[in-house]
Amino acid sequence: MMNCSIKSMYLCVDNMERAISFYEHFFEKSVLVRDDIYSVLDINDFHLGLFAYQLMGESHIFGSNCLPSIEVDSLEILKTKTKDLQICFPLTQIGENWVIEFVDSEGNHIELTTPIQQ
Repeated sequence: MMNCSIKSMYLCVDNMERAISFYEHFFEKSVLVRDDIYSVLDINDFHLGLFAYQLMGESHIFGSNCLPSIEVDSLEILKTKTKDLQICFPLTQIGENWVIEFVDSEGNHIELTTPIQQ
């Protein structure tokens, strides 16, 4: 059996400064590595990369082909973090969780979840 872990992922961005500003505000954390091509935020030992794909001559299709899912502690936090964002999947109860999806500053779809409080 393979022993593995996922410690990072990246999102493609059109505008690095705009993306850094969006995610610093969203996660309430400063960027760990600031670079024109690849910047990194440390989210509790998980590295979220922001990749300026155009500077490397790559193409990219934005949307919901890969959906990062972020869990927060409460429905109140979930609602607060998404209140001013473009929602692409409305707040819905799925199983034992509340789920909502929003569009980030670069067109990526991001899921936010929280357990339903009993």
